[in-house]
Amino acid sequence: MGTAILTQIDELRAVFMPDLATSVLRQRLNRFLLWVVTSGCSLYMPNLADWRDDLLREGLAPTSVRAYLATVRSRYRELLSGRILRERLYTVAGNQLRGIGAEDSPANRYALVSEALTCLHNALAPSASRVTVPLQQDRVDTDHLRLSREQAETLLAMPGCTTVMGLRDTALIAILLCTGIREGEVVNLEIADLRQRVNGELGLLVRKGKGSKTRFVPYGGLSWSLIVVDAWLKSAGIMDGVVFRAILRGGHVQTTAITTRTVQRIVARYPVVIDGERRRVKPHDCRRTYAARQYAAGMDLNALRQNLGHTEVKTTLGYIGDMAIETRRGQAVYNFDIRGL
Repeated sequence: MGTAILTQIDELRAVFMPDLATSVLRQRLNRFLLWVVTSGCSLYMPNLADWRDDLLREGLAPTSVRAYLATVRSRYRELLSGRILRERLYTVAGNQLRGIGAEDSPANRYALVSEALTCLHNALAPSASRVTVPLQQDRVDTDHLRLSREQAETLLAMPGCTTVMGLRDTALIAILLCTGIREGEVVNLEIADLRQRVNGELGLLVRKGKGSKTRFVPYGGLSWSLIVVDAWLKSAGIMDGVVFRAILRGGHVQTTAITTRTVQRIVARYPVVIDGERRRVKPHDCRRTYAARQYAAGMDLNALRQNLGHTEVKTTLGYIGDMAIETRRGQAVYNFDIRGL
């Protein structure tokens, strides 16, 4: 970035940047000031619709563009409520009058300032730079995976159970698919968490989930996953502490827990064939699969919300996602003889 551009930005920053700006506010306003200088736009007569279009072309999400625009509008309104911006406009007006050879009088300056303020107010109206956020009723399967029962069973079988690493990976995938817990929760699981009871119901205890919330996930008909975990623990010689641990080459099991990145690598190690294509699975896909399969099997939506640790039902519906597509297939309500085609 050239020295001249940096100098211009510094000059604008002296006017536009508040003294006690947060890091987020400073980042957004600096981005706007850089655009003002590089686009040749005037700080006092900004075309926010053009800035919106440039931000979208740069790849920012519509919701992010909305946030940037809201921040800039808010800063302009703060300046308009004080004297600094009006005084600067008064100075700019004098320069403009002298530049066109007109009389530099207070009356002419105030006329230009009044016109500039009117244009600025119009530019700050949200309707002048509206951002349309596309609504997506049905998220396509390329965005997120929700495995079918057969695909989930294939994923479970892929690591095998003849090696220590295979047992660990199978146990990990089983817990993810059978409880729907997050990758950040599975790495913190301890042996004591695997078998807890609430009102006599056997389940898994998440001691510190998202938002530091504790929750209980009953196994129900999926308690067989504990047999897989027990086989891993026995093979690894683990008696207490964290359940899922790192394994060195040669099969030596560490005492330290695996990381969330390791969970991601483990699950991605076993791609599943979907529609004739090998697809890598993510831990969160296992969570979505749990949601979709349990809902399809008849689990109450609110119960599923509690198991997943969601605050809002609408979040749970997002995890279930397009599972409802199966029930929205067009039905054979017409007859047409295609044999003559």
